[in-house]
Amino acid sequence: MNTLYIAVLTILAQTNPTTTPAGPAGPTTGGPPPTASLFPVAMIMAMMVFFFLTMRSQKKREKRDRDELNNSMKKGDRVLTVGGAIGTIMTVKDEEVVVKVDETTNTKMTFIKSAIQKVMD
Repeated sequence: MNTLYIAVLTILAQTNPTTTPAGPAGPTTGGPPPTASLFPVAMIMAMMVFFFLTMRSQKKREKRDRDELNNSMKKGDRVLTVGGAIGTIMTVKDEEVVVKVDETTNTKMTFIKSAIQKVMD
């Protein structure tokens, strides 16, 4: 980020003379206006700000959804894990859940809460 800041300041510090010294016919204008060189820099900066704000809001939304899922898990919920195991929550601890994955053999597995992909209805 610092190198981008320095590059932008360097570009802004450069001057582009728009007039030549007065000759026999008087001053003449030549070259592009000084704002023409700033347009690409302004567009790049605007795109970076837009990208940063978009990514930040998306990450906030994902974190909020994940926190809601972790806080809403309760005993008896049917869940799907990221590994594809489907089962019923038997107990919920701070960072773990115990899931019963087989009714006939009473097989239970312990998962961390982040391994639960979704609560099935």
